Amino acid sequence: MKLFSMRTLLRLEEVGIFCFSIFLFSLTDFSWWWFPLLILLPDIGMIGYLLNPKIGASIYNLFHHMGIAVVIYLAGYFAAISLLELTGVILLGHAALDRIFGFGLKYPDSFKHTHLGRIGTN
Repeated sequence: MKLFSMRTLLRLEEVGIFCFSIFLFSLTDFSWWWFPLLILLPDIGMIGYLLNPKIGASIYNLFHHMGIAVVIYLAGYFAAISLLELTGVILLGHAALDRIFGFGLKYPDSFKHTHLGRIGTN
């Protein structure tokens, strides 16, 4: 008996990471309204697709890489720079939210080709 499909299991993991980003945000000094205001801001990384898919994927992935988000958050935490903490939390939460909805890191050939599969076929 299969309890969860792999897709469901991965999405549940991302829900946990998104909830963790909310928890980390609660530890900052920022008002709560900043979180919903900024949560979609990392999609500015899509602007690179105006040039070409390779540049678009590189910039998009930079703004949606969870490892980079964690490094930025930790740099802000240890250096006591609240803006860096906020940036890391927003990047982490946004990346998790995107992956919940099936939007993964991009391959350089097409916006729809992601590490989670093709967008629209999942």
